[in-house]
Amino acid sequence: MDRILIFTGKGGVGKTSIAAAHAVKSAREGKRTLLFSADMAHNLSDLFGKRIGREETRIAPELYALEADPEYMMEHEYQDMVRAVENLLGSEGLGMNGGKELFSITGLPGMGELFSLLKILDLYETGAYDRLIIDCAPTGETLALLKFPELLCWYMEKFFPIGKAAMRVLSPLSRVFLKIELPDRDAMTDIERLYMRLVKLQNLLKNDAVTTVRIVAIPEKMVVEETRRNYMYLNLYGYYVDGVYFNRVLPDAVDNRFFAGWQEQQRKYLAELEDVFREVPAVRIPWYEAEPCGMEALEGICGEALEGRPVFEVQKHRGGETYEKNEYGYVLKLFVPCASREDLELYQSGGNLILKAGNFKRNMALPDTLRNCEITGAKQEGDVLLIRFGTGNSEKIN
Repeated sequence: MDRILIFTGKGGVGKTSIAAAHAVKSAREGKRTLLFSADMAHNLSDLFGKRIGREETRIAPELYALEADPEYMMEHEYQDMVRAVENLLGSEGLGMNGGKELFSITGLPGMGELFSLLKILDLYETGAYDRLIIDCAPTGETLALLKFPELLCWYMEKFFPIGKAAMRVLSPLSRVFLKIELPDRDAMTDIERLYMRLVKLQNLLKNDAVTTVRIVAIPEKMVVEETRRNYMYLNLYGYYVDGVYFNRVLPDAVDNRFFAGWQEQQRKYLAELEDVFREVPAVRIPWYEAEPCGMEALEGICGEALEGRPVFEVQKHRGGETYEKNEYGYVLKLFVPCASREDLELYQSGGNLILKAGNFKRNMALPDTLRNCEITGAKQEGDVLLIRFGTGNSEKIN
């Protein structure tokens, strides 16, 4: 597999139809393509007028579709890990009088998102497809989804390698005194396997030679504001956004007084969006007379909005995160667009950098080279946050 595109955006902006149009275009180019829905409110079946579920379904030549089913994956894969967690939070601890059937790991926050992401890694490793097009959930859920691998890896790194030794000591005591079971050796092995796959997944999702994010928006005030924040948070977590789609744009040729106000409003918000994404390739998609459902409508989007554009190439621009050495120490450069000084807060804790922007926080494990360094200062230069490391007193920078 040589390309993964992740489509996200505020709910109702049309990201599913735009993701599907890319999948159709890819298949038309002779690339074996899978359209994968990671949104639990699946609507690919409605879009194509064909039943689509947890099994890969052929839609057209070279085009297949799949809807994530995390509960099915948890029941048929990683059984030891599931059993260990359910025992750890077992029936006595939850006051269920032995009714384990009332408790399921599927109810734990983030578990569905975790297994949806692991499915992406599985699909990538099989090599069965040339391209993977991912239709994600609305903005907030997507951000929770994409930050989960790094967050869980960070916690698991704190647990290993002492975890197995602790389990050998505590497991007998937990059964006698706490009336719960800690993970056994087999489960710990599976948890370690999960950790290693999370590391691979994180590397895949942040490999901008393969995986990039595309944002879909419409020119309306509330969407513009959320899209701005979405762009900032995605960059905060190190995801490479290389395309934006302005959907449902009214054509200038519309000569109707009813739409005059809408056209003026759209011109205003399109200008704001273009300023936010001034470094990112943008595509305008018109507001069609009918809802874009079915292959014919999707092919219309391909022909009118995507034709002649290198939409499957990585659109390089300034972004990402880099470490540079200078005469005073090291500098971490983070591309964090749309962030004001008031939005950002950062501090250092041991070998970790904690960076907060708005409602989101990222724990970044620093390279070994910087483990003995401290933050000596930080400043913004446009959309880039510069964090300096050296031999000095650690300070909190707001």
